[in-house]
Amino acid sequence: MGLKNKVALVTGSTSGIGLGIARALAAEGASVMLNGFGDAGEIEALRVSLEKEFSVKVAYYDADLSKPDQVAGLVQKTQDKLGGIDILVNNAGIQFTAPVEEFPEAKWDAIIAINLSAVFHGMKAAIPAMKKNKWGRIINIASAHGLVASPHKVAYVAAKHGVVGATKVAAVETANDGITVNAICPGWVLTPLVQKQLEDRAKEAGTDVDTEKKKMLQETQPMLKFSTPEEIGALVVFLCSDGAATMTGAPISIDGGWVAH
Repeated sequence: MGLKNKVALVTGSTSGIGLGIARALAAEGASVMLNGFGDAGEIEALRVSLEKEFSVKVAYYDADLSKPDQVAGLVQKTQDKLGGIDILVNNAGIQFTAPVEEFPEAKWDAIIAINLSAVFHGMKAAIPAMKKNKWGRIINIASAHGLVASPHKVAYVAAKHGVVGATKVAAVETANDGITVNAICPGWVLTPLVQKQLEDRAKEAGTDVDTEKKKMLQETQPMLKFSTPEEIGALVVFLCSDGAATMTGAPISIDGGWVAH
């Protein structure tokens, strides 16, 4: 219970990586604000189950992160419902793939809004309260694509590079305010979304999921192993700990060696 009495906001936390992070923080005693889209009944059941499992307060707010006022409203709602904001994890993201010359402008705008601008608006809204308390942890979920590029992902790569840059600026500005700001850069993470992609690829190729897993990983990672939402959650918990008190402005790779080669 290393984060008892702390309050965490995790965007995009109703499934996948975000849910893994929310669970890890709740397991350490933090109250958690969930955010994300999905079936209202399922989200409420998830909220209640997390409260019961970890004996912490868990709230939910369905802010649309493409709208700046709703991002600020989400930070305010966290403070109102849970009594403050000590930890901000900007995790929400969307993806679309196409060559640059064919990339739809609306998709570019949407990806930049949710993957990059929402990170800025979240940090802007949360930093004043963290400065006042002289303690804060901001963790921005970037990507291996915050450090290197892949074809057909111009908006995603641009946004994630931007997240790494914004992380460094915020870290420099808050370096003596008891706040650390870091970016986690995952490679392939085995989420329900990726699992479905693998199943679809196997069906299309007439192979099996294990074969497609290896093929997918071989495209980018020397280590033929997916990271898990639980591992990302464990890294977030470490970055919130006293052991990481002087780690700030760092893009931290958890990618099976993707950017090392």
